[in-house]
Amino acid sequence: MSRLLVVQNHRGGGPGRFGDWLRADGVSTDVVHAYAGAPLPRRPGHDGVLVLGGGYLPDDDVRAPWLAPTRALVARAVERGVPVFGICLGGQLLARVAGGTVRGAHGEPEVGSTPLTLRPEAGDDPLFRGLPERVTAVEHHVDAVTALPPGATWLMASERCPYQAFRVGERAWGVQFHPEAGADRVRSWDAGRLRARGLDPVELSRRAELDEPAAGAVWREVARRFAAVVAGS
Repeated sequence: MSRLLVVQNHRGGGPGRFGDWLRADGVSTDVVHAYAGAPLPRRPGHDGVLVLGGGYLPDDDVRAPWLAPTRALVARAVERGVPVFGICLGGQLLARVAGGTVRGAHGEPEVGSTPLTLRPEAGDDPLFRGLPERVTAVEHHVDAVTALPPGATWLMASERCPYQAFRVGERAWGVQFHPEAGADRVRSWDAGRLRARGLDPVELSRRAELDEPAAGAVWREVARRFAAVVAGS
């Protein structure tokens, strides 16, 4: 069975259904609770690396001191061709490590089920090829990648945040959205905080529920494809 190292960056931010899908496809997940002080390996000894989201910028080492070793781990994985998948903060961290730019509180926030557009460059990508031209995913971010790393392949975009998915080299992917999160994640968000930002929690939940069947099928396929990449490493 292939083994995937999962870096968790906050208490509520586990691998969710993405982890369930990977395990169903023969990839075991070793989750490191980095936010709680669990040590990260110095070198990638697994068949792949998954870095999850969190409320930090990728170089926010004062508040999140484990991000420095996470960057080093991802850099070594990319250098060695070990498969990498970065989600939200994890995607931003991959971009930063590979020479891209990430800015805090940049542009308009995206919260809830968000429409995404597949770009032509995804036509031969191992994970994104053949996906629907339009699909949705759950988002919850104010920070964003503002410049892709040199040579990166731009795979998906949204109206408010251009760099929703990209690939570095042949086997490292970053996404701004949350394929591991479904409508249940949206329902769990603090309704008072959402209303304070001018958002309707009931409408956000309703929209996510409506979008989930189609979106879930797409991200399940992406997980299956990433599991195949990991298994072939």
